[in-house]
Order: sequence, then structure tokens, then C-alpha cells
Amino acid sequence: MGALVGLGLGVGLLLIWSAFFVPRTARPARPGGARGRQLLARAGLGDVSVTSVVVLCAVFSLVAFVVIQAVSRTVPVSLAFALMAGYAPIAVVKQRAARRQREFAEVWPDAVDNLASAVRAGLSLPDALAALGTNGPEALRDSFNQFALDYQVTGRFHESLDRLKERLSDPVGDRVVEGLRIAREVGGGELGRLLRNLSGYLRDEARTRSEMESRQAWTINGARLAVAAPWAVLLLMSFQSGSITAYSSSAGVVVLVIGAVLCLSAYRLMMRIGRLPVERRILA
Repeated sequence: MGALVGLGLGVGLLLIWSAFFVPRTARPARPGGARGRQLLARAGLGDVSVTSVVVLCAVFSLVAFVVIQAVSRTVPVSLAFALMAGYAPIAVVKQRAARRQREFAEVWPDAVDNLASAVRAGLSLPDALAALGTNGPEALRDSFNQFALDYQVTGRFHESLDRLKERLSDPVGDRVVEGLRIAREVGGGELGRLLRNLSGYLRDEARTRSEMESRQAWTINGARLAVAAPWAVLLLMSFQSGSITAYSSSAGVVVLVIGAVLCLSAYRLMMRIGRLPVERRILA
């Protein structure tokens, strides 16, 4: 009995010692979670956790299943609409991220022009960046206000730029921030010319991309309409118990699965054919 007590005491002391003195290896982040965090950051929802989005998807899916099941009394149809409802929050976040990136692309030339004017007026680069929090484009003010606060608290320019990049989560913002970082390190009087050239390039790029997106809009709208139409008809059929019960059979399930696969494949194919090149964050 005494040996057992001594063994337990020794194991407990060993565990206590290992908790304070044995270094822990960080667990690698799961790729899915990293992608989810990047998507939320691009959408301007960096404070929202991936778990919250997953819970919201589950709630939407459950509510849709209960409602459609109460109306149609057909489990396969209810499951189909539950899956669609569960994907709805993710689709909203993706649309928000795309819209935010388009807004940033439109206002970055004005922001760079403001930076060039501030530098030409004699302001230091950190002060010029902080001034964008009050004088810059509305879409960028919150991020640059946070940069001004970070720099005021820490006084570390490069770390404040890194946090600014994380908040923006924008490919154009990465290029602007890295250009400013290099200009800060190298110094010299070419910063104003660099900013003016960068502003002209960004303005031309935004104009070209806007024209291409306006021509691409009909392809996207057509693909969405083609995918939504059969499921809208199925939703209307759910209110007719006599016709919707046919999907309770094995043949009805096969029809639903084949229809879902064909709709998803056709939608992805149309979007892939008509998509524009997406700029990636290579400097993140």
C-alpha cells in the first residue's frame, strides 16, 4: 500500500514539474481552420471565430430541416434544403469578402495619393499613414486608425505594419505596405515618386478590372439563376403533399442526388469558364 501511495505521489510531482519546465510543441494548425480564418479576415470579420460560423451553419441547417420537414413530410427533400441553408452563412461571408476587396481596389489609389501629398508636405511616413485614419477613404479609416493606435503604443513601425496587413487582408494592401516598408528601410527622396507611380498603376488596374467585371456579371447571374430555378420549383412542390412524397422513395432520392450533382457541376463549370484572375496574397 505504501509503495502504491509513493508511486502516485511521484507521478503527480512529475506531472507538475513537466507542466512548468518541459517545453510544449505547438500543434500544427489545421488547414481548414486556417482557410476559414483567412476568409473571415478578408471579409473584415477577423474578430469572429470559425467555431461561431460553424455553429451558425448548423443552426441554419437545423431550422431549415425542421421547417421543410413540417411542410413536406419528406426527409430527402428536407435534407437537401438543410444542406443549402447550412452553406448560406459561408456564401454570405464569401460575398462580403469579394465586395470588400472590390471596395479596397477602388479606394487604394486615393489613399496612396493622400500618402504622397502628406509626405510631400513634410510629414513622416508613420504620421502620413496615421493621417489616413481621418483623411483617407472611408473603407480604410478603421484599419489605419488601429495602425495609429498600435504605433502610438509600441513605437515599432514594422510590427504595426504587420498588424495593418493582417487587418486589411488585401493583396493590394500587401503591395502598398511592403513598398512603404522598403521605402522606410532604404530612405531617400524617391518616396513621393514611388507613391505617385503606384497610385497611377493601381488606378489603371482598378479601371480595367471594373470593366471586365461588368462584362462578366451576366455570366454569374445566369449561372445562379440556372442553379436556383429547379430548387425553387422543388420548394414550391413541397407545399403539395401529393406530388412531393414521390421523393421519399429510393428512385426519388436518386433523382435528388443526380440533380444536385449536375447543378453543382454545371455551376462550378460556368464560374470557372467566366472567372477573372484572382490576385493572391503572396506577401502575407
